Amino acid sequence: MRISVFASGSGGNCALAEAVGAYILVDCGISLRRLRAFLAQRGLTPDSLDAVFITHEHRDHTSGLAMLTKYHSPLIYALRPVASRLAGMYPQAEGLLRPIQPGEAAEVKGCALSPFATEHDCPSAGLRIDCAEGALGICTDLGVVTEEVRSALAGVNCALIETNHDVEMLLSGPYPAMLKRRILSGRGHLSNEEGAELAVFLAGQGAESLILGHISRENNSPGRALGCVAGALERAGYGDVSLAAAAPLGEVCAELLAKCPA
Repeated sequence: MRISVFASGSGGNCALAEAVGAYILVDCGISLRRLRAFLAQRGLTPDSLDAVFITHEHRDHTSGLAMLTKYHSPLIYALRPVASRLAGMYPQAEGLLRPIQPGEAAEVKGCALSPFATEHDCPSAGLRIDCAEGALGICTDLGVVTEEVRSALAGVNCALIETNHDVEMLLSGPYPAMLKRRILSGRGHLSNEEGAELAVFLAGQGAESLILGHISRENNSPGRALGCVAGALERAGYGDVSLAAAAPLGEVCAELLAKCPA
């Protein structure tokens, strides 16, 4: 089981989940040219994708859909309100959309795709994928970690989670006050400390590999995010958890293998 993060941040988001021969793209906020190049490194093409899951409608998660659906025909799963918005934004994708709700699961080649609602400034979801090898989760773009999020991610072997900003850097940085308030709100993004709390929870539930994502280039750094989360894990007795930070758009950022359950 593997998560490969192709891009993570406000410039674009895209990750590939691989398990038991299933290839599931989570978000498509990069160009088709970049996507093809990243997939080619795995010996894959866009036609190899068994499903695409879109977490929410923001362009940094959807901008590549126009060209992807022009030349290829992957099934696209999304929450019902997100699917409705995508149909308006990308008319050529309408016949490929498969609305799904929290509490439902879509089966894709032996994998169960289970979305769960997250708090953001538009309808948004994280995703849990379960298969015979184990479970993985992807959860970024949220302002608060709810009980629904914890419940959905409990027991995953591997996860991509958000550590968007360092609070002090954000408050002292150049962003306008309104944008700062949005990011800090319960419908914005997680800070390093909030991401660290989620990391400790997941480690306590058995997670072995974590990737930190959606790290702001203006209000954070990979080093700050890793330092905060690694420190929290060490203090909680989970210093052996594998930890990596996903870089912004432009290259394959992280690739972690979760161990198969005994």
